[in-house]
Amino acid sequence: MELKTLLLVSLLAVLERWLAAGSLHGGSMPGSPLNISTDDSVLQKVVLGAAASFNNQSNDAFLFRPSAIRRAQRQIVRGIRYIVDLDLSRTVCRKRENISDLPSCDFQPAGRLQQTFRCHMEVWLIPWQQQSKTLELLCKL
Repeated sequence: MELKTLLLVSLLAVLERWLAAGSLHGGSMPGSPLNISTDDSVLQKVVLGAAASFNNQSNDAFLFRPSAIRRAQRQIVRGIRYIVDLDLSRTVCRKRENISDLPSCDFQPAGRLQQTFRCHMEVWLIPWQQQSKTLELLCKL
């Protein structure tokens, strides 16, 4: 084997061991999704935006709002990608009331009108361009 080829193979072997050790010991790859706190202020805005998208697409007479964030991750990829699993629950606020403060709407009490969807969403923010794009919003009962 040529010296250059041998050096390249050795370098790749060292890199492979380094990457494996990092993932085994809690390290992460650059650019990979990282878990974030559900209290993150930007995440809260992203989740409310997802609820607004859901409400715009829904034919329901009532508004839905986030009731739980089950998992939240952030990934740096030519912007910031948020990957979130959350619950959206029906509120007592009707769509026709034009509510401007969704978090102030109470959830439906236990009974036949109470309903919760489990959702997976992915949102891509490009802060320096003031852009936000919902890549995915899938919800099911």
